[in-house]
Amino acid sequence: MKTYNDLYLTARRELRAAGVDAHDLEARLIAQYAAGKTREELLVSARLFITDSAIIKIVENAIERRLNGEPIAYIVGEWEFYGLPITVNKSVLIPRIDTEFLTLNAIKLLKDRPVQSRILDLCAGSGCIGLAIAANIPGSRIVLADNSESALSVCRTNMLRNKLSRNVTAIEVDVTEAPPALLGMFDMIVCNPPYIPSGELKTIDYSVSSFEPLNALDGGPDGMDFFRKISKKWKSVLNTPGGMLLFECGAGQAGNVKDIIFDEGFRDIEIFRDTQDIERVVLGYLR
Repeated sequence: MKTYNDLYLTARRELRAAGVDAHDLEARLIAQYAAGKTREELLVSARLFITDSAIIKIVENAIERRLNGEPIAYIVGEWEFYGLPITVNKSVLIPRIDTEFLTLNAIKLLKDRPVQSRILDLCAGSGCIGLAIAANIPGSRIVLADNSESALSVCRTNMLRNKLSRNVTAIEVDVTEAPPALLGMFDMIVCNPPYIPSGELKTIDYSVSSFEPLNALDGGPDGMDFFRKISKKWKSVLNTPGGMLLFECGAGQAGNVKDIIFDEGFRDIEIFRDTQDIERVVLGYLR
């Protein structure tokens, strides 16, 4: 009979042999997922024998899926973002460290405001940005907006999972169109839009192009479509003066994004470099 530690060691060995960089972490996640245990529970149970053969089958299936290129987050159905457990599936992008940097800057800007803030998270996907803001800015009011009902279903799952439904709502909108009537006004719009140029989608990593939703990545011919449309059409829901617009962007795009939002009336524009020294976040104030 196998123990729970055997599950982990088997997964670790096969992932390592296949060249998976984070084989230790991913093996643990697979073992936790199969056993239905937290990390701490798995450690406590490490030397116990497995009596349910279905658990072993789940591990074998998960390893096979991972070796076929599927991201570990989709296999186990969740990922951690800014300290929150975030449910994910193939309807939404997997939260990334780049987007944590966007979220960090949004939270810093909101921390010292003397009044409750209302924030709009456009292209919300899993809802990770808005939910992290809600968890770190007490009293804030967050609207998660996306054009995909399946993505919004994930948003609502994450709202409940993180006990944030009291101050977070999710709505279906098309960000390429004007805001719906009666949406209200906001102190900040935060957005991680699709920004990969259409022609580059064929060159991105297989695990992304084959499993993650391409409509959440495709930013049009030059990658700038959503920056243009959002800054033009959605500035009308920002409070003035001083309503903030924060965009995440790709490497080499910040200068173009800065020009786009300047042309739409945003001033005091700042560009923030991430830990890789990439210009990752663009901030502008509506005057």
